[in-house]
Amino acid sequence: MKYIVLIIVSLLGLTAKAQLPGGNAMHCGYDFTSYVVLDVHESGKKENIKNLKITVVDSLGRDLVNVGNLYSFKNANQPMVFSFNYLIGDDNKKLEEGAVAKKERYFFPFAKDNYLLSVSNTFDADKFSVKIEDTDGAANGGKFKTLTLPLYKYNMYVLCSNESQQAAIKFGRKMNKPVDIVLELDK
Repeated sequence: MKYIVLIIVSLLGLTAKAQLPGGNAMHCGYDFTSYVVLDVHESGKKENIKNLKITVVDSLGRDLVNVGNLYSFKNANQPMVFSFNYLIGDDNKKLEEGAVAKKERYFFPFAKDNYLLSVSNTFDADKFSVKIEDTDGAANGGKFKTLTLPLYKYNMYVLCSNESQQAAIKFGRKMNKPVDIVLELDK
């Protein structure tokens, strides 16, 4: 009987320790989610080109549909479409184009003024590409060529990694950098 009580007390102690800060049970607001961030600009310019249609496509060039939230926890059964990050104001609401606030900042601070897409951590980026189209005739005049580029696992922002995981990557491309995409004019 003493051994049973000792085992139960030990297990309760371990469970309680796991719940304390500093234990292994700490979670991040982005658990199970990563982002793909794109910096899409014209050659020689730093400003991102707005109003582009950017989708994830399969090897045949077809839009990838998020069937049953397989690829992302957002927008089930819809194509995987990138959105442009936006500024929020003092009230934490989206600022309208041209509006100014005292404390304006980007909704996703890690993405600044880039395009982004939320994907699950199990998203196999190496099997897909991004297709960038200038379809908005009014905004850009359809002046940019359509471009399709492959994605890679290292293109994903893993926001819940710790410093030791990132420090372990000494060589190669560093984590959490936007994919730099340069569009050409369609002449």
